[in-house]
Order: sequence, then C-alpha cells, then structure tokens
Amino acid sequence: MSNEPITLTAGDAEATVLPGNGGRIGGLRVGGTELLRQGERYGCFPMVPWCGRIRDGRFSDGAVVHQMPLNSPPHAIHGTARDAAWRTARVTADEAVITYDLVDPWPYPGRVTQMVALAEDRLTLSMSVETYESSFPAQIGWHPWFNRTLDGTGVEIAFDPAWQEERGDDHLPTGNRVEPKPGPWDDCFGMPDGVDVTLTWPGLLELKVTSREQWAVVYDEQEAAVCVEPQTGPPNGLNTLPRLVTPLEPLEATTTWSWRRP
Repeated sequence: MSNEPITLTAGDAEATVLPGNGGRIGGLRVGGTELLRQGERYGCFPMVPWCGRIRDGRFSDGAVVHQMPLNSPPHAIHGTARDAAWRTARVTADEAVITYDLVDPWPYPGRVTQMVALAEDRLTLSMSVETYESSFPAQIGWHPWFNRTLDGTGVEIAFDPAWQEERGDDHLPTGNRVEPKPGPWDDCFGMPDGVDVTLTWPGLLELKVTSREQWAVVYDEQEAAVCVEPQTGPPNGLNTLPRLVTPLEPLEATTTWSWRRP
C-alpha cells in the first residue's frame, strides 16, 4: 500500500497519520481544536531505534562500536525512523498500521510496526521492533509536540516522578538520580509504576499521557509547545540500559493519550 496521509475518525476526534513523513501523527483534533503543534517537524514522531541523544553518536554491541550520524552535534538524536518514509499495512476508519524496515545507517536488519488506534476519548500508539536475524539493542519512544496554548488558554503540567535523571552539561544523564526539580525542563524522569503525566488547559481540556514504560522526557523550553515523551529507557540508553531485540523476543511499547472536557 502507499504512504499517503491517513485520516482516522472516532466521534468528534480526528487524527492524521503521515507514513511518508517519518510515521508521525501530523494532527489530533478534538471537537475541532488541534492539540498538536503543526509543521513538518512537529506533530508526534516515533523515536526508534533509539530515544533522545546517543553520546557522540556511538554505541557498543559487545566488542563492536557503531557510529551513527551526528544529527544533533556532538550527538545523534531521536533515531532514524522519523526521517524515513513508512509504508501503510492496514487502515480502517479508526485504526492504522504502518511499518518501517531498518536500513543504513542503522547496522542491523529489523522491522518497526506502529499501530495508531483512535477512540472518542483516547489515542493509543503501539510500536514493536522485531528481527529474524542477529539480536541488537534498541529503544522505543514517542515525541509529541502538544500546543502550549489552546484557544488562548495556557497548559499546566502535573506529574509525580520518583526521580529525575541528573543532566550533565552535554544534555545527557550523568547516571545519578536526583530529587525532581522544578521546570523549565529538558529532562528525563523515572516513574517505576508507569508514565503518568497530566496536561490541563483549564476550562477546556484535560489530557493524560500514560504508558507502562518507566521513563519520560518532559520538554517545555519552547513557547509554542510542550513535549511529554514516554520511552523504554533514558537518553543514551543504548549505552547505559540497552533493551535487546532478539529473533524470539521483539521490543514492544504502548502509550495512550486520554482526554476529557469539563
């Protein structure tokens, strides 16, 4: 099937999936209000096969060191899939399944599958990385850009993490866990009971970002948008906390955005 834009609908919710632009969610409208920052680089893109930054673009798999392109010098950031065209595997009125085959510069063959399921009060994103050849370390995450302001109302962010990954001058975790600090943030937080972050535009909408995964990066240093990024490990996790994809065991993750209006 093609990689043309896909529109999903459920009740008064509408989501646009853009397989041809990095497999991202290009828009999410609830009652006609757009929740995601618009633009070719925005919406919500999948972070795979790694999340956030890799120190100096290098990671080790056993004795072998791999070099990724330095697309955020001096580091590599956010994986390769967001810059690629995905393929559409299946579409219904409220669900789409898209796929992406890992290729150079990623050194291992594998397939990424993302399912986007829309309901009247939630959007569920599920992703898996599988291989039928050699095993390799990987990460899964999502990078949504939620509009900071809806209809003139600014967002409030609420969450209760168990820890904050201490951030070094190079924007990477130092390996130390510290007490959560007040924002603004470009920081990774640990939530051992699962990611649970609430965005509230008072009087308009409450949106909860949840996941069974234990890490989320919260980024709110821009005026236009805020980001809540559930992921399977911290930034630089290919080096510090790798998750292994094997022929017998894919890497899988899910996040749900659920909303309600007053």
